[in-house]
Amino acid sequence: MLEERIKTALEDVRPSLQADGGDVEFVSVSEDGVVSLKLTGACGSCPMSQMTLRMGIEKYLKKVVPEVTAVIGV
Repeated sequence: MLEERIKTALEDVRPSLQADGGDVEFVSVSEDGVVSLKLTGACGSCPMSQMTLRMGIEKYLKKVVPEVTAVIGV
């Protein structure tokens, strides 16, 4: 259920990433709420990808899915 809520929330941020030629893939979520994501396309090789993960995706996921404690890129 948590995984589905995270995937649904990612659909909200996906258009912004796709507008820049990138995307995000859900990899996993740990029992303590750490979400592993993979940035693909232009986002995967962007020097700002860690900022996108932390200040964009992580901030949004924590807001809409309170069980999320952190987001890491893989």
